[in-house]
Amino acid sequence: MYYYYEKAGKTLASFRDDLPYTKCAAPGEGPIFFLVEGDPVLGRGAFRVAHPGQLRCPHGLEVLDAGRLPQVELDAPLSAALAEGRLTAVNRSRPGWEDILTAIPKQGKKRVNILAIGDVGSTLLTGLKLLGGDVIDSIGICDLSDAITARWEFEMGQINLPWNYDVFPEVEVIPPEKLFDCDMFVFVASRGIPPVGSQVKDVRMAQFETNAAIVKQYARMARQAGFRGLWCAVSDPVDPLAKTAYLESNKDENGVWDGKGLRPEQVQGFGLGVMNARAAYFAKRDSRFASFLTEGRSFGPHGTGLTVANSIEHYDDALSQELTQLTVTANLKMREIGFKPYVAPALSSGALSLLLTLRGEWHCGSVFLDGIYMGVKNRYTPAGVETELLPHIPDALYAHIQAAAEHLKEIL
Repeated sequence: MYYYYEKAGKTLASFRDDLPYTKCAAPGEGPIFFLVEGDPVLGRGAFRVAHPGQLRCPHGLEVLDAGRLPQVELDAPLSAALAEGRLTAVNRSRPGWEDILTAIPKQGKKRVNILAIGDVGSTLLTGLKLLGGDVIDSIGICDLSDAITARWEFEMGQINLPWNYDVFPEVEVIPPEKLFDCDMFVFVASRGIPPVGSQVKDVRMAQFETNAAIVKQYARMARQAGFRGLWCAVSDPVDPLAKTAYLESNKDENGVWDGKGLRPEQVQGFGLGVMNARAAYFAKRDSRFASFLTEGRSFGPHGTGLTVANSIEHYDDALSQELTQLTVTANLKMREIGFKPYVAPALSSGALSLLLTLRGEWHCGSVFLDGIYMGVKNRYTPAGVETELLPHIPDALYAHIQAAAEHLKEIL
């Protein structure tokens, strides 16, 4: 049996009949916020419900697999809300969850601000400039070097179609204090990237300590600004840095967690896009992997722990692990050629994935699941972030996904 409540003019639903809100009749049309329980720190904040079982098991990896979710019978109002995409699960254990009820999504084109315009940042910026005119109103750029931002403002200002000068978003230089005056903040700052020719095997993790220190600084700035947009981690290692941003933004001046910063769904890591694209590169060049192009998926972090599935319906573990290894080491191959592997990541994980996100389309990115940021197919909808629900994930593949989650938990 389900119980309905009213709060802030919105309809709440629950399995419980003892919640301290005004009870009301079952609703008709309109959004429904289903209140679930969960850890206030490591539980999910809010998300679009894609399966009734996600109301009983809202926080773990099983939300990806319909076959691993419990069978839950919904009443007519909840069934209609789920089918029509207006059912949102909300973790009522998390401080400030009520803000979700009154949040008003911004309509129209969005403002994007980018921190750090180095090799990755400038390539990502170029992609957004050329391809983002349908969803981006303007782009702010910020860097420690005034010369760098001056250069890229000058360069971007001279990219235009003849006689149609308003097709592409304008680019302007902004100071650090205006970084969070936007709808999407893109973190591309990085220090300590191992040089080409170095013997560092895990290039991504080598950057964690230094990059995490930078993330902490800007996470606190986001908290102070009351930022309500999307924080996008693009720098390596993407997934632990996304979690760093989430956790640090929710600590007070004494370092104590209070939940007054970014909600977990406000942060996403953008590293899986290029891994998925690299898998497709190899699949196009070796017929043994061709099934990936129509049936495959990628899961997990941008680096160690990644799992590429050759197919969901016809999963072959040995073949998938071979394709995974090629994908994970592709960046090292580029370094062997003598170049830093930044162009494909800046575009596939960066610009292209960010634009799909802004358009509300399916993309590859790391969302908060099981207490870590896990790379999966997902999209943002009016009812919240939605992760792809597969009918059944083979046991061997699911074990790899679980192993990736445990690996990420060991890092942070």
